[in-house]
Amino acid sequence: MALDALWLALAFVLVIEGLFPFISPGGWRQTFSRLLQLQDGQIRFVGLLSILAGLALVWTLF
Repeated sequence: MALDALWLALAFVLVIEGLFPFISPGGWRQTFSRLLQLQDGQIRFVGLLSILAGLALVWTLF
């Protein structure tokens, strides 16, 4: 059961991740090129914020 939920969550992540490049490939390319200009520390900070937001959402839902 828990493994099924993990695969379902991964599937939703892939769907959501694919929406932006599908809807606006030019905007996605421009955003990605801006990301390449960020320093490693800035990217890590964004990653940390994403992890914390995801954990907060999981904690709130369960």
